[in-house]
This record gives sequence, C-alpha cells and structure tokens, in this order.
Amino acid sequence: MTETAASASHPTEEHRWTAVTRAIRVTVQPRFLPGESAPEEDRYVFAYTVEIVNEGAETVSLLARHWRIIDGRGRTEEVRGPGVVGEQPTLAPGQSYTYTSGAPLPTPSGIMVGSFQMQTESGQPFDAAIPAFALESPHTVRTLH
Repeated sequence: MTETAASASHPTEEHRWTAVTRAIRVTVQPRFLPGESAPEEDRYVFAYTVEIVNEGAETVSLLARHWRIIDGRGRTEEVRGPGVVGEQPTLAPGQSYTYTSGAPLPTPSGIMVGSFQMQTESGQPFDAAIPAFALESPHTVRTLH
C-alpha cells in the first residue's frame, strides 16, 4: 500500500462507505486510477480516501491498522502495520483525520475491509471497524443472471 495524491478519475464514482465503532466514524471513498493501471498486464490500481472522525467524548490515538484486501478471484492479502501513511494521529473529541492511500490488484475489482487499533487517553485499547468497500474499475465484468 502506498500513499498517493492522485485526483479522482471517475467523477461518477461517489460511493462512500461508513462504519461507526465507539463513536469513531470511519468513512472510505475509493476510486480507480487509470493512469497508474495497466489492464494488459493485469495491474489495476485504486486509491482510497479515509476520514476518521472522533464523535466521542474522549481523546483517542490510532496506533495501527489491519487490512484484508480480496481480489476478484478471492485471493486475500493481509496488511498490518503501525499507524497510517507514516503517522499515528491523536484525535480530540470533534477532530477528524483524513488520508489517501492506494492498493494495486491483479484483477479489475476487489474488496477491502479492516480495522484501526485505537487507544483512549485512559489507555483502553479497542478496534474501530473500517467498512468493507468495493474496488471497481471500468474493466469489471458484470454478469446478470
């Protein structure tokens, strides 16, 4: 997973997915990056922007992340690491943190889901859910039954 500053490539892609855990709202908006993709080489690159909002009454810190990236063939990659994009943000009540990262896939579509390992200022750890969200390119084949 790499940090990227690419702009949205498909203006019609306005899909947002949200999950709330213990007053921590996590919203994800993915987009396909055609300029970084090479479908003829089975390389499909996606960016996703994540917004984390502390809607609670206690300051929290994001310590680590855990992602499951599932490609269109059902193959799963697990990614774990400290913080996000090299940072471990602390959010006071009402504060938000936004970052953009990316994921390459060998298939035109996939799914990502995960969690952030958080800790309250009183030292209590908890996992904040990252909602499952679809990674879809214009190369995705849809079959109607």
